[in-house]
Amino acid sequence: MVTGQASSADTQALAQEFVQFAIESGVLRFGEFKTKAGRMSPYFFNAGLFDDGAKLSRLAQFYAKALLASGIEFDMIFGPAYKGIPLGAAVAIELARLGKNVPFAYNRKEAKDHGEGGSLVGAPLKGRVLIVDDVMSAGTAARESIALIKAAGATPHAMAIALDRQEMATEKQADGSVQDVPHSAVQYVRNTLGMGVCCIAQLSDLLAYLSAQGGNEMGQHLPKVQAYRDRYGV
Repeated sequence: MVTGQASSADTQALAQEFVQFAIESGVLRFGEFKTKAGRMSPYFFNAGLFDDGAKLSRLAQFYAKALLASGIEFDMIFGPAYKGIPLGAAVAIELARLGKNVPFAYNRKEAKDHGEGGSLVGAPLKGRVLIVDDVMSAGTAARESIALIKAAGATPHAMAIALDRQEMATEKQADGSVQDVPHSAVQYVRNTLGMGVCCIAQLSDLLAYLSAQGGNEMGQHLPKVQAYRDRYGV
């Protein structure tokens, strides 16, 4: 779905299917996890555990379906290092299979001074660029990707992520402390940077999934996830 727009029955069904897939793959886990913001979260989404060909292929199908349903137009895909590299490549392959063949590029964390050199690899960055990544937390990685794309003379047009945590972002203060801000990283990218954001699922979809499980073992995670949303949600 495109965040900020009402989802159709199809995109809601896609989100529920994705949540189940992420849980079954061990990517979406429940327990006590410390986030980058220092919060104790009752769930953790680790896209690095989409760790074989079958999982990556199915993940790319979810991204492609969500993108096509969103209506977002783009000319090429950019996968930011590191997790965005295999994600972007897999999505480009799946879109080509569906008849939408677009160029793909990614960046290195460390620029090379030999061979092709530089920090960018793949197709030249140009036109409307779609950034593909797993999640957005503080939005730092998004800003770095946007700067790279602009420096190359292209337009950072939209982002596609797997899960929108729908929680307050944080900002580092002058004294070194970290403070909550009243918007999420996704809202910042959409409202402040003016870019489209497509996500396969949101925290609200996870809550709906857990609610539908009733009193079984999976449904017992609902109160803690809901309490986390009540405290940090946007």
